[in-house]
Amino acid sequence: MRLSENFSLWELTKSQTAERKGISNVPGEEETKNLTALCRNVLQVVRANYRVPINPSSGYRCLALNNAIGSRPTSQHITGQAVDFEVPWVDNKVVARWIKDNLTYDQLILEYYKEGQPKSGWIHVSYVEPVVKNRKQARVYDGATWKPLE
Repeated sequence: MRLSENFSLWELTKSQTAERKGISNVPGEEETKNLTALCRNVLQVVRANYRVPINPSSGYRCLALNNAIGSRPTSQHITGQAVDFEVPWVDNKVVARWIKDNLTYDQLILEYYKEGQPKSGWIHVSYVEPVVKNRKQARVYDGATWKPLE
């Protein structure tokens, strides 16, 4: 099933952990609707801007999978509203700043990024409908502290 021009439901639900642990990571109708909005309003726009394929590392996570990887029970991955990804050949901080300046999003987190190491960490971004509910929170998280993304 296609969620947007270049993103499929399979890409946003695949998980090595789920496969290893025998967890069925299949979203319901509401979660699929949220994934579609996320792909169309964030991932597809980022892909078009940088003109390279993007391989999401984590999209939808059912509660069992979310628990298995030790994520918080309030994670927007559970609702299909969040994705983690990188853009090949582009500094993660550059991509995060571009999203911050150009897109509507709920949360944007540059996770585990180290200055001077452009491919360190990854970008976590969430999107909520209706659009007016998006908080536009942009932060950097190094594993211990939170800072604003500037």
